[in-house]
Amino acid sequence: MSLHERLVTRRRALHQIPEKGFEEIKTQQFILNIVKQCPDDYVSYKTWKTGVFVFIAGKDGSKTIGYRTDMDGLPISEETACSFSSIHEGMMHACGHDVHMSIALALVEHFSVEQPNHNLVFIFQPAEEGPGGAKPMLASEEFQEWKPQEIYALHIAPELPVKTMATKPGILFANTSELFIDLHGKGGHAAYPHLTEDMVVAASHLVTQLQTIVARHVAPLDSAVVTIGKIEGGTKQNIIAEHARVEGTIRTLSRGAMEDIKERIEGIAKGIESSFKCHLTIDYGANYCQVYNDEDITHELIDFARTSDHLIFEPCEKAMTGEDFGYFLEEIPGAMFWLGVESEAGLHSAKLNASEEALLPAVQFLKEWLGRR
Repeated sequence: MSLHERLVTRRRALHQIPEKGFEEIKTQQFILNIVKQCPDDYVSYKTWKTGVFVFIAGKDGSKTIGYRTDMDGLPISEETACSFSSIHEGMMHACGHDVHMSIALALVEHFSVEQPNHNLVFIFQPAEEGPGGAKPMLASEEFQEWKPQEIYALHIAPELPVKTMATKPGILFANTSELFIDLHGKGGHAAYPHLTEDMVVAASHLVTQLQTIVARHVAPLDSAVVTIGKIEGGTKQNIIAEHARVEGTIRTLSRGAMEDIKERIEGIAKGIESSFKCHLTIDYGANYCQVYNDEDITHELIDFARTSDHLIFEPCEKAMTGEDFGYFLEEIPGAMFWLGVESEAGLHSAKLNASEEALLPAVQFLKEWLGRR
């Protein structure tokens, strides 16, 4: 079986078994089955929760290079009609983590027989989509023992052509925070509204006010997003709701803007409590810091890409995408780049279908890049 065929086979197998964060049991076992088949002359591995570390000792060994991939799927019902669609109902690899892992596994296999000059550590990280696996993984004893001096990762880009990579020095992805707000009041019969405090009405006013934050409280030359993606409340058309819930996301290009927005949300919440005689609770869920590419390393990566026979470099702008790889880059200099996979449907879409022609060029590119570091 050729490398391309092996990549496709593994990508499809992983695509069928998406799992929630910190529940990647089948995925972890799939990874371990491949790692255990590698020659163990200079390959070691460890598990952490549902994640995996693979360490490959280099000929020199004075430096350790890290490469990180994510593992979890999303709670989305797949609509691709692929022959290898998810067999886990309500779960899908709609963010390309199946592609990411397939590439990383091929790199592990390659360097297990072609010993690199420097040490390599491959990090299979759970729970990127939530609740956030990077931060606790960074703090683990297993990671600290094999902590690299520089680190890399990629993320698929559906809008970019196959054989394309794109990145930039400095900030690449935004600071992000989940947002969950519960409103609690006094429900009752629809015929007696004066005896109640309607949480559907309160939630509607809340959502409207939240939309003023970016327009009127974020500096025009800064960038931020406050999106409410879900609102629910009530049980029946003739019952005034005693509870409502809104769910959304906050994204900013500066940490200061994130702090300011959260402060403003809390101020609006107090106003809603006063106006509607109710009680609000706010949960910011998973918070991810910005993905900030090291300036010098990223320039080197771009220069290398410009001479590559495998991928074509394209410049890109920063994006409001969130990725907890940013926590690795807070501690360790490195870079993330976009990998073109040419899909009509975008990230987190039920119809996302990454082109498998993107797999082999990415592996060939990274073999050369990691091997020369």
